[in-house]
Amino acid sequence: MGSRGGRPAAIPRGRSPRLLPGAGHNRVTPPPSTWSVGGWTILGVYLLRIALPDQPGALGTVASALGRAGGDIVAVDVVAREADGTAVDDFVVELPLGGRADSLVSACQSVPGVRVIWLSRYAAGGNLRRDLEVVEAMTARPAEAERLLVEHAPSTFRADWAFLVSRADLATTAEVHYATIAAPDLPGGNAFWFPLDHAIRLTLPAAWADQGWRHVAAAAVPLGAPDRALVIGRSGGPEILDSELARMAHLAALAQTVRRALAPDEDAGAINGG
Repeated sequence: MGSRGGRPAAIPRGRSPRLLPGAGHNRVTPPPSTWSVGGWTILGVYLLRIALPDQPGALGTVASALGRAGGDIVAVDVVAREADGTAVDDFVVELPLGGRADSLVSACQSVPGVRVIWLSRYAAGGNLRRDLEVVEAMTARPAEAERLLVEHAPSTFRADWAFLVSRADLATTAEVHYATIAAPDLPGGNAFWFPLDHAIRLTLPAAWADQGWRHVAAAAVPLGAPDRALVIGRSGGPEILDSELARMAHLAALAQTVRRALAPDEDAGAINGG
């Protein structure tokens, strides 16, 4: 089955995009990404993160259990392998009309050694080649590599939003250059994670909760300079894993390599905050 939904476009800050119906600004607040697993009987695509034994046959057993529960598996990704012999996998599963999300949880938990970490609605659909897709897009348009990385980041990392932010030398506040449509404002221009030398999970100030950042799992990765970063966020989780931080760092480095190799004349402006 092909993927559903579209990728949220990255909007350059300072421009005036066409407003969506009912929007009072250039972004709209999406519906909650996390739903109760009890009682829902609607057609939907779900992200299911599970821990299971890292051994032959375990993945197939879980897939069979989900199939018996009526789930149509759209995509499966191994996102981490733990030292204790456990794997963490993401399943993107579609349920038919009348299907119950809690049936997916029950199906997984019927398999010995399997634990459900997370279940949420997943509006973006599934794509098994997300990393390759963003690399191909950046290679095709190297001068726009950073904007394209922002645009693709939500689907690549199964996040709700992303933005590119930088802080000029000696400046006290940061500026957001590109953001996907659901990205919250940066309170007070406070990019407290700068300077940044590696990808990190962000511990957010409690005061940000009422400014669009409540229950957000967020991470940042430097993008060509310590005071320039890609930030992604998931409303309600799940937690961003070390393996996902490593992928963020890899794609951020590729974005800079593509710019410098294929569009060298554009690179200086980007690093300087363009």
